[in-house]
Amino acid sequence: MTRRLVRGGHRVVAWNRSPGPVADAERDGAVGARTLAELVEHLAPPRAVWLMLPAGKVTTQFIEDVAPLLAADDIIVDGGNANFRDSQRRAAELTARGFHFLDAGVSGGIWGLQVGFCLMLGGEEAPYRRLEPLLRTLAPENGYMLTGPHGAGHFVKMVHNAIEYGMMQSIGEGFELLQASGFPLDLPGIAELWNHGSVVRSWLMELAQRALAADPRLESIRGYVEDSGEGRWAVHESIDRAVPMPVIALSLLTRFRSRQDDSFSARMLAALRNQFGGHAIREL
Repeated sequence: MTRRLVRGGHRVVAWNRSPGPVADAERDGAVGARTLAELVEHLAPPRAVWLMLPAGKVTTQFIEDVAPLLAADDIIVDGGNANFRDSQRRAAELTARGFHFLDAGVSGGIWGLQVGFCLMLGGEEAPYRRLEPLLRTLAPENGYMLTGPHGAGHFVKMVHNAIEYGMMQSIGEGFELLQASGFPLDLPGIAELWNHGSVVRSWLMELAQRALAADPRLESIRGYVEDSGEGRWAVHESIDRAVPMPVIALSLLTRFRSRQDDSFSARMLAALRNQFGGHAIREL
């Protein structure tokens, strides 16, 4: 994001708790800051401080540390994958102190430098408009939007990532069936084929083709899949609001299962089949 902004003609001041990323940003044309005080000093008021940090305590601590150094009318943007309820609370606290707060859902990953980042923002319109030149540089055409009041940006990003869980799971299951078909199928070729006119063509399918081209049977990868929180939060919200999301919920639970080498529930199933039917079991 720093590189894309610098290349777009913006003056960026970069800070990180580790010196390496700051040095990298300086080589890319940003102004480096070694302390938060130096970060604020290098920014001309009214300032905009954009953080990209893990959700939870790390983000909370940064805001607590930087806010006393800022002045009224400065903007704090949280571009991490924070829980939207945390963003609502932070917005109330910061606006009461005279600051502006925007919660920004950011999608694009490591490809964002090349193709742009999709930006979903929540907050008031005035600070959003003030940052619009920056947003236009970061995003592709029509790739940014003020989705609603404080918290809306991170809520929309939460749902976006939940949909992503379901899409990824369906692609994974489909390719597993192809792999098990018994036909001598060219899996990367099929992924590429489906990106030319088929209903399931997508960027995720392009990435599937890329991964399969490098390792057609994915033999170098362990099927261990983490989750970063948004899927859990979305399922919690679906329960609270009585909104059925069976595909997304099951895709989240499948990620949990991927982290178990030999689950207790599967062993229990094997034991029960052996008990009632005398079915064979495989002992460790």
